[in-house]
Amino acid sequence: MQTITTVAELRRALAEVRSADKRVGLVPTMGYLHDGHLALVAASRTQCDVTVVSIFVNPTQFGPNEDLSTYPRDFLSDQELCRDAGVAIIFAPDIQQIYPAQFETFVEPGELAKPMCGAFRPGHFRGVATVVGKLFNMVQPDVALFGQKDYQQCAVVRRMAIDLNLPIEIVTVQTVREADGLAMSSRNRYLSEEERRRALAISRGLFAAADKFRSGERDVEQLIAIAKERLNTVDRTMRRSLCRLDTSDRQRDTVVADSLARLTTKRLNSLRILKFAVNGVFVDEQFLRDRARIIRDLADKADPFIRKRLLDLAERYDRRISRPSQAMKMVTAAISPTSTSASSMR
Repeated sequence: MQTITTVAELRRALAEVRSADKRVGLVPTMGYLHDGHLALVAASRTQCDVTVVSIFVNPTQFGPNEDLSTYPRDFLSDQELCRDAGVAIIFAPDIQQIYPAQFETFVEPGELAKPMCGAFRPGHFRGVATVVGKLFNMVQPDVALFGQKDYQQCAVVRRMAIDLNLPIEIVTVQTVREADGLAMSSRNRYLSEEERRRALAISRGLFAAADKFRSGERDVEQLIAIAKERLNTVDRTMRRSLCRLDTSDRQRDTVVADSLARLTTKRLNSLRILKFAVNGVFVDEQFLRDRARIIRDLADKADPFIRKRLLDLAERYDRRISRPSQAMKMVTAAISPTSTSASSMR
Protein backbone atom coordinates (compact mmCIF):
# COMPACT_ATOMS: atom_id res chain seq x y z
CA MET A 1 0.00 0.00 0.00
CA GLN A 2 1.25 3.47 -0.87
CA THR A 3 0.61 6.59 1.19
CA ILE A 4 0.74 9.62 -1.10
CA THR A 5 0.53 13.25 -0.04
CA THR A 6 0.87 15.28 -3.24
CA VAL A 7 -1.23 15.55 -6.38
CA ALA A 8 1.81 15.15 -8.62
CA GLU A 9 2.84 11.90 -6.96
CA LEU A 10 -0.75 10.63 -7.05
CA ARG A 11 -1.03 11.26 -10.78
CA ARG A 12 2.25 9.48 -11.45
CA ALA A 13 1.10 6.43 -9.50
CA LEU A 14 -2.29 6.32 -11.21
CA ALA A 15 -0.77 6.80 -14.67
CA GLU A 16 0.91 3.44 -14.18
CA VAL A 17 -2.39 1.90 -13.11
CA ARG A 18 -4.22 3.22 -16.15
CA SER A 19 -1.48 2.17 -18.52
CA ALA A 20 -2.30 -1.37 -17.40
CA ASP A 21 -6.00 -0.69 -18.20
CA LYS A 22 -7.08 -1.14 -14.57
CA ARG A 23 -10.25 0.27 -13.04
CA VAL A 24 -9.87 2.75 -10.19
CA GLY A 25 -12.28 3.19 -7.29
CA LEU A 26 -12.25 6.20 -4.96
CA VAL A 27 -13.52 6.24 -1.37
CA PRO A 28 -13.45 9.88 -0.14
CA THR A 29 -13.19 10.18 3.66
CA MET A 30 -12.21 12.59 6.40
CA GLY A 31 -10.41 9.83 8.25
CA TYR A 32 -11.04 8.28 11.69
CA LEU A 33 -12.18 5.24 9.77
CA HIS A 34 -14.74 2.71 10.97
CA ASP A 35 -16.59 -0.31 9.57
CA GLY A 36 -18.82 1.94 7.46
CA HIS A 37 -15.78 3.22 5.58
CA LEU A 38 -14.42 -0.31 5.26
CA ALA A 39 -17.70 -1.41 3.68
CA LEU A 40 -17.10 1.21 0.99
CA VAL A 41 -13.60 -0.16 0.48
CA ALA A 42 -14.96 -3.71 0.20
CA ALA A 43 -17.54 -2.58 -2.36
CA SER A 44 -14.84 -0.82 -4.36
CA ARG A 45 -12.64 -3.89 -4.40
CA THR A 46 -15.47 -5.97 -5.89
CA GLN A 47 -15.78 -3.53 -8.81
CA CYS A 48 -12.30 -2.11 -9.28
CA ASP A 49 -8.71 -3.28 -9.59
CA VAL A 50 -7.27 -0.44 -7.52
CA THR A 51 -8.92 1.31 -4.57
CA VAL A 52 -7.84 4.79 -3.48
CA VAL A 53 -8.93 6.11 -0.07
CA SER A 54 -8.59 9.85 0.38
CA ILE A 55 -8.17 11.20 3.91
CA PHE A 56 -8.64 14.93 4.24
CA VAL A 57 -10.56 16.88 6.89
CA ASN A 58 -12.11 19.48 4.62
CA PRO A 59 -12.34 22.90 6.32
CA THR A 60 -14.72 24.41 3.75
CA GLN A 61 -17.60 22.13 4.77
CA PHE A 62 -17.44 23.17 8.44
CA GLY A 63 -19.34 26.16 9.75
CA PRO A 64 -17.72 28.82 11.99
CA ASN A 65 -18.96 27.22 15.22
CA GLU A 66 -18.54 23.58 14.23
CA ASP A 67 -15.97 20.96 15.21
CA LEU A 68 -13.18 21.42 12.66
CA SER A 69 -10.46 21.76 15.30
CA THR A 70 -11.74 18.84 17.39
CA TYR A 71 -12.84 16.49 14.60
CA PRO A 72 -11.41 13.06 15.54
CA ARG A 73 -8.19 12.04 13.82
CA ASP A 74 -6.06 8.90 14.05
CA PHE A 75 -3.97 8.58 10.92
CA LEU A 76 -1.85 5.65 12.10
CA SER A 77 -4.99 3.62 12.82
CA ASP A 78 -6.44 4.66 9.45
CA GLN A 79 -3.31 3.39 7.69
CA GLU A 80 -3.50 0.06 9.46
CA LEU A 81 -7.18 -0.40 8.66
CA CYS A 82 -6.64 0.48 5.00
CA ARG A 83 -3.69 -1.88 4.68
CA ASP A 84 -5.69 -4.75 6.20
CA ALA A 85 -8.67 -3.96 3.94
CA GLY A 86 -6.62 -4.16 0.75
CA VAL A 87 -6.47 -0.47 -0.15
CA ALA A 88 -3.84 0.22 -2.82
CA ILE A 89 -3.31 3.96 -2.22
CA ILE A 90 -4.03 6.35 0.62
CA PHE A 91 -4.14 9.91 -0.63
CA ALA A 92 -3.60 12.19 2.37
CA PRO A 93 -2.98 15.71 1.09
CA ASP A 94 -2.32 18.72 3.28
CA ILE A 95 -4.32 21.92 3.05
CA GLN A 96 -2.00 23.47 0.46
CA GLN A 97 -2.56 20.62 -1.97
CA ILE A 98 -6.32 21.14 -1.88
CA TYR A 99 -6.63 24.88 -1.27
CA PRO A 100 -3.37 26.57 -2.32
CA ALA A 101 -2.74 30.26 -1.78
CA GLN A 102 -5.19 32.53 -3.63
CA PHE A 103 -7.67 29.67 -4.16
CA GLU A 104 -11.06 31.20 -4.98
CA THR A 105 -13.06 28.83 -7.22
CA PHE A 106 -15.89 26.83 -5.64
CA VAL A 107 -18.59 24.46 -6.86
CA GLU A 108 -21.99 25.91 -5.98
CA PRO A 109 -24.68 23.19 -5.81
CA GLY A 110 -28.30 24.02 -6.56
CA GLU A 111 -31.69 23.20 -5.09
CA LEU A 112 -30.66 19.79 -3.74
CA ALA A 113 -28.33 21.47 -1.25
CA LYS A 114 -30.87 23.90 0.21
CA PRO A 115 -33.21 21.87 2.44
CA MET A 116 -32.48 19.63 5.44
CA CYS A 117 -28.78 19.68 6.34
CA GLY A 118 -28.21 22.55 3.94
CA ALA A 119 -30.75 24.70 5.77
CA PHE A 120 -29.02 24.16 9.11
CA ARG A 121 -25.44 24.29 7.80
CA PRO A 122 -25.14 27.15 5.29
CA GLY A 123 -22.27 26.58 2.89
CA HIS A 124 -21.76 22.97 3.94
CA PHE A 125 -22.60 21.41 0.58
CA ARG A 126 -20.67 24.10 -1.26
CA GLY A 127 -17.60 22.84 0.60
CA VAL A 128 -18.52 19.19 0.01
CA ALA A 129 -19.12 19.65 -3.71
CA THR A 130 -15.89 21.62 -4.10
CA VAL A 131 -13.62 19.14 -2.34
CA VAL A 132 -15.27 16.12 -3.98
CA GLY A 133 -15.00 17.78 -7.38
CA LYS A 134 -11.31 18.42 -6.77
CA LEU A 135 -10.74 14.84 -5.62
CA PHE A 136 -12.53 13.58 -8.73
CA ASN A 137 -10.15 15.64 -10.88
CA MET A 138 -7.09 14.53 -8.95
CA VAL A 139 -7.89 10.80 -8.88
CA GLN A 140 -10.06 10.55 -12.02
CA PRO A 141 -11.69 7.35 -10.77
CA ASP A 142 -13.99 5.08 -12.73
CA VAL A 143 -16.16 4.64 -9.62
CA ALA A 144 -16.65 6.76 -6.48
CA LEU A 145 -18.34 5.23 -3.45
CA PHE A 146 -20.36 6.97 -0.73
CA GLY A 147 -22.36 5.82 2.28
CA GLN A 148 -26.14 5.81 1.98
CA LYS A 149 -26.30 7.30 5.48
CA ASP A 150 -25.42 10.68 3.99
CA TYR A 151 -28.24 10.57 1.46
CA GLN A 152 -28.44 14.28 0.72
CA GLN A 153 -24.69 14.39 0.17
CA CYS A 154 -24.98 11.48 -2.27
CA ALA A 155 -27.74 13.28 -4.16
CA VAL A 156 -25.67 16.47 -4.40
CA VAL A 157 -22.58 14.61 -5.62
CA ARG A 158 -24.55 12.57 -8.16
CA ARG A 159 -26.18 15.73 -9.51
CA MET A 160 -22.77 17.40 -9.79
CA ALA A 161 -21.38 14.44 -11.74
CA ILE A 162 -24.31 14.58 -14.16
CA ASP A 163 -24.29 18.35 -14.57
CA LEU A 164 -20.53 18.59 -15.10
CA ASN A 165 -20.39 15.56 -17.45
CA LEU A 166 -17.98 13.68 -15.21
CA PRO A 167 -17.38 10.11 -16.49
CA ILE A 168 -17.61 8.64 -12.99
CA GLU A 169 -20.10 6.11 -11.66
CA ILE A 170 -21.45 7.20 -8.27
CA VAL A 171 -22.19 4.17 -6.09
CA THR A 172 -24.00 4.32 -2.75
CA VAL A 173 -23.42 1.58 -0.20
CA GLN A 174 -25.91 0.52 2.45
CA THR A 175 -25.53 2.06 5.90
CA VAL A 176 -23.49 0.07 8.41
CA ARG A 177 -24.86 0.22 11.94
CA GLU A 178 -23.61 -0.34 15.45
CA ALA A 179 -24.96 -3.38 17.31
CA ASP A 180 -27.68 -1.22 18.86
CA GLY A 181 -28.81 0.13 15.47
CA LEU A 182 -27.07 3.52 15.50
CA ALA A 183 -25.60 4.39 12.11
CA MET A 184 -21.81 4.32 12.29
CA SER A 185 -20.21 7.76 12.25
CA SER A 186 -16.85 9.19 13.22
CA ARG A 187 -18.76 11.68 15.38
CA ASN A 188 -20.57 9.04 17.47
CA ARG A 189 -17.79 9.40 20.03
CA TYR A 190 -19.24 12.83 20.88
CA LEU A 191 -22.53 11.36 22.12
CA SER A 192 -23.26 11.05 25.81
CA GLU A 193 -25.14 7.96 27.00
CA GLU A 194 -28.40 9.94 27.08
CA GLU A 195 -27.82 11.47 23.63
CA ARG A 196 -27.09 8.07 22.17
CA ARG A 197 -30.27 6.65 23.69
CA ARG A 198 -32.30 9.45 22.11
CA ALA A 199 -30.51 9.08 18.77
CA LEU A 200 -31.56 5.42 18.61
CA ALA A 201 -35.20 6.52 18.42
CA ILE A 202 -34.57 7.56 14.81
CA SER A 203 -33.46 4.16 13.55
CA ARG A 204 -36.06 2.35 15.66
CA GLY A 205 -38.80 4.51 14.22
CA LEU A 206 -37.60 3.86 10.69
CA PHE A 207 -37.29 0.12 11.29
CA ALA A 208 -40.80 -0.04 12.74
CA ALA A 209 -42.24 1.73 9.71
CA ALA A 210 -40.17 -0.43 7.35
CA ASP A 211 -41.52 -3.58 8.99
CA LYS A 212 -45.06 -2.35 8.42
CA PHE A 213 -44.21 -1.49 4.82
CA ARG A 214 -42.89 -5.00 4.24
CA SER A 215 -46.09 -6.38 5.77
CA GLY A 216 -48.17 -4.59 3.17
CA GLU A 217 -48.95 -1.17 4.68
CA ARG A 218 -48.99 1.46 1.90
CA ASP A 219 -50.74 4.39 3.56
CA VAL A 220 -48.11 7.11 3.74
CA GLU A 221 -49.53 8.94 6.74
CA GLN A 222 -49.92 5.70 8.64
CA LEU A 223 -46.26 4.83 8.04
CA ILE A 224 -45.24 8.28 9.24
CA ALA A 225 -47.36 7.85 12.36
CA ILE A 226 -45.67 4.51 13.08
CA ALA A 227 -42.25 6.11 12.81
CA LYS A 228 -43.31 9.00 15.04
CA GLU A 229 -44.34 6.60 17.79
CA ARG A 230 -40.65 5.93 18.33
CA LEU A 231 -39.54 9.51 17.85
CA ASN A 232 -39.82 12.38 20.27
CA THR A 233 -40.26 14.78 17.36
CA VAL A 234 -40.19 14.56 13.58
CA ASP A 235 -39.28 17.62 11.55
CA ARG A 236 -42.06 17.62 8.97
CA THR A 237 -40.28 20.22 6.87
CA MET A 238 -37.25 17.94 6.66
CA ARG A 239 -39.43 14.98 5.76
CA ARG A 240 -41.19 16.84 2.96
CA SER A 241 -37.90 18.26 1.69
CA LEU A 242 -36.35 14.82 1.46
CA CYS A 243 -39.32 13.64 -0.57
CA ARG A 244 -38.61 16.34 -3.16
CA LEU A 245 -34.90 15.60 -3.51
CA ASP A 246 -33.85 15.40 -7.16
CA THR A 247 -37.37 14.79 -8.49
CA SER A 248 -37.29 17.47 -11.20
CA ASP A 249 -36.71 14.79 -13.84
CA ARG A 250 -36.44 11.02 -14.09
CA GLN A 251 -32.79 10.96 -13.09
CA ARG A 252 -33.29 10.20 -9.42
CA ASP A 253 -33.02 7.51 -6.77
CA THR A 254 -35.33 6.76 -3.88
CA VAL A 255 -33.78 5.66 -0.62
CA VAL A 256 -35.47 2.54 0.70
CA ALA A 257 -34.48 1.81 4.27
CA ASP A 258 -32.38 4.55 5.75
CA SER A 259 -34.28 7.77 5.14
CA LEU A 260 -37.77 9.11 5.65
CA ALA A 261 -38.15 9.23 1.89
CA ARG A 262 -39.09 5.59 2.07
CA LEU A 263 -41.95 6.47 4.38
CA THR A 264 -43.32 9.32 2.30
CA THR A 265 -42.60 8.85 -1.38
CA LYS A 266 -45.53 7.67 -3.42
CA ARG A 267 -43.33 6.45 -6.23
CA LEU A 268 -43.27 3.07 -4.48
CA ASN A 269 -46.92 2.64 -5.45
CA SER A 270 -46.22 2.90 -9.18
CA LEU A 271 -45.82 -0.39 -11.04
CA ARG A 272 -44.71 1.53 -14.15
CA ILE A 273 -41.22 1.79 -12.68
CA LEU A 274 -38.94 -1.23 -12.85
CA LYS A 275 -37.27 -1.44 -9.46
CA PHE A 276 -33.84 -2.84 -8.80
CA ALA A 277 -32.62 -3.58 -5.27
CA VAL A 278 -28.94 -2.69 -5.27
CA ASN A 279 -27.37 -2.02 -1.85
CA GLY A 280 -30.75 -0.97 -0.51
CA VAL A 281 -31.58 1.57 -3.24
CA PHE A 282 -34.39 1.49 -5.79
CA VAL A 283 -33.21 2.68 -9.19
CA ASP A 284 -35.49 3.81 -11.98
CA GLU A 285 -34.90 1.80 -15.19
CA GLN A 286 -35.36 4.90 -17.34
CA PHE A 287 -32.65 6.60 -15.29
CA LEU A 288 -30.23 3.84 -16.31
CA ARG A 289 -31.21 4.03 -19.98
CA ASP A 290 -30.90 7.83 -20.05
CA ARG A 291 -27.53 7.72 -18.31
CA ALA A 292 -26.18 5.13 -20.77
CA ARG A 293 -27.38 7.24 -23.72
CA ILE A 294 -25.81 10.43 -22.36
CA ILE A 295 -22.51 8.66 -21.72
CA ARG A 296 -22.42 7.25 -25.26
CA ASP A 297 -23.08 10.73 -26.66
CA LEU A 298 -20.10 12.01 -24.67
CA ALA A 299 -17.96 9.12 -25.88
CA ASP A 300 -18.56 10.09 -29.50
CA LYS A 301 -16.81 13.42 -28.84
CA ALA A 302 -14.02 12.17 -26.56
CA ASP A 303 -10.43 11.20 -27.28
CA PRO A 304 -9.73 7.43 -27.58
CA PHE A 305 -8.59 6.94 -23.98
CA ILE A 306 -11.61 8.67 -22.44
CA ARG A 307 -13.93 7.10 -25.04
CA LYS A 308 -13.05 3.60 -23.85
CA ARG A 309 -13.75 4.47 -20.23
CA LEU A 310 -17.08 6.04 -21.15
CA LEU A 311 -18.19 3.09 -23.27
CA ASP A 312 -17.24 0.68 -20.47
CA LEU A 313 -19.37 2.72 -18.09
CA ALA A 314 -22.33 2.72 -20.49
CA GLU A 315 -22.10 -1.06 -20.82
CA ARG A 316 -22.27 -1.43 -17.04
CA TYR A 317 -25.54 0.52 -17.02
CA ASP A 318 -26.84 -1.75 -19.80
CA ARG A 319 -26.02 -4.81 -17.73
CA ARG A 320 -27.87 -3.42 -14.72
CA ILE A 321 -30.97 -3.06 -16.91
CA SER A 322 -30.86 -6.44 -18.60
CA ARG A 323 -29.54 -8.88 -16.00
CA PRO A 324 -32.00 -11.18 -14.20
CA SER A 325 -32.13 -10.23 -10.55
CA GLN A 326 -33.45 -12.19 -7.60
CA ALA A 327 -33.39 -8.90 -5.72
CA MET A 328 -35.75 -7.39 -8.29
CA LYS A 329 -38.18 -10.29 -7.77
CA MET A 330 -38.02 -9.67 -4.03
CA VAL A 331 -38.81 -5.99 -4.57
CA THR A 332 -41.74 -6.81 -6.83
CA ALA A 333 -43.08 -9.18 -4.20
CA ALA A 334 -42.54 -6.67 -1.42
CA ILE A 335 -44.59 -3.93 -3.07
CA SER A 336 -47.55 -6.23 -3.59
CA PRO A 337 -50.12 -5.82 -0.80
CA THR A 338 -50.87 -9.55 -1.01
CA SER A 339 -47.24 -10.59 -0.78
CA THR A 340 -46.38 -13.36 1.66
CA SER A 341 -42.62 -13.07 1.09
CA ALA A 342 -42.12 -9.45 2.07
CA SER A 343 -40.21 -10.49 5.17
CA SER A 344 -37.42 -11.76 2.93
CA MET A 345 -36.45 -8.12 2.30
CA ARG A 346 -35.26 -7.71 5.87
